Amino acid sequence: MADPILFPAIDLKGGECVRLKLGDMDQATVYNTDPAAQARSFQGQGFRYLHVVDLDGAFAGEAVNGAAVEAILGATTNPVQLGGGIRTLDHVRYWLGKGIARVILGTIAVRDPELVKQACALFPGQIAVGIDAKGGKVAVEGWAETSELTGVELAARFEDAGVAAIIYTDIDRDGVLAGINWESTIQLANSTPIPVIASGGLASMDDINRMIEPDALILEGAISGRALYDGRINADAALAVLRGEN
Repeated sequence: MADPILFPAIDLKGGECVRLKLGDMDQATVYNTDPAAQARSFQGQGFRYLHVVDLDGAFAGEAVNGAAVEAILGATTNPVQLGGGIRTLDHVRYWLGKGIARVILGTIAVRDPELVKQACALFPGQIAVGIDAKGGKVAVEGWAETSELTGVELAARFEDAGVAAIIYTDIDRDGVLAGINWESTIQLANSTPIPVIASGGLASMDDINRMIEPDALILEGAISGRALYDGRINADAALAVLRGEN
């Protein structure tokens, strides 16, 4: 089995790297005004993948921080997965054509599951589904609205579609360093054959060590934002743990 992946996160708002608190756009902390430099830094620290979200795009329903995303692509050779405002097949085609390795479809996965299935057929291995849960229910439109679906129910819709991964975010923990909701994330992973990535709340080396516990090895990995930016996690130490080096 491959080592769990730690995905450093670059969340884009107004062209800058920020972290939100509980998904609230009014509670944004700017960590770097140069997203391309941040991408280079993460690669230099030894990370092998990058997770990027166009936060403004998630609300607008189309790319808003496109220039910053392109700058990131020019600054790193690491595979980049991108979410936020990708709502049409043209959006998917555009970003994959620009060199994004994997696009994340969130709101549209709830609104138009057939579009997700079409995208999977057209671009095998390059489509992920973002499942963002608030109080156990899936949230959409930049987390501004909550649906009646649970994460497990939404994942079940795509079991045979060819989805490359599910990024599961517990909004109630996002950006507050409360620790990942391991119980819900592992429960979701056990309910679907699609690889699941944990997101929201990764707080410390305790979460990194939790990633290599036997029940968590079902996950593809986890995403870290604020804990990395704040220095609560040391990249060298975290990556060594995930490689199985004591």
